[in-house]
Amino acid sequence: MSTSRLREDVEQAYSVQSQSAIEGALRGSAIGVGLTIISHYTWPFFRRQTFQFKGFLVCTCTVFGLVIGAEKALQEYEAMRRWEENTIRKEARLDLGRLGIIPTETAIRQWRANNKPQS
Repeated sequence: MSTSRLREDVEQAYSVQSQSAIEGALRGSAIGVGLTIISHYTWPFFRRQTFQFKGFLVCTCTVFGLVIGAEKALQEYEAMRRWEENTIRKEARLDLGRLGIIPTETAIRQWRANNKPQS
């Protein structure tokens, strides 16, 4: 993989991960606030807890949503990239095999350079 392609891939992964982290944090905050409000009005024990403790629970939900959202998005992105890369490599191996060339890493790299539209 060339340096520029690798850099672009890292930037794309960062972009996907950061966007999903924001969405996950917002979702976690909404869940935390909702559960805190419901618990406050339905459970007398929870009503007696301090505002700081309730804020801590909301922050915990927010951070949990942020981390899980970012990790899930990154794993999905990595799986997609791995599938794309395996598809390209499989095509290269088949094409090189038809030409009678042993599909080594160097041969696959050269094949990829000659077949730019597919990468």
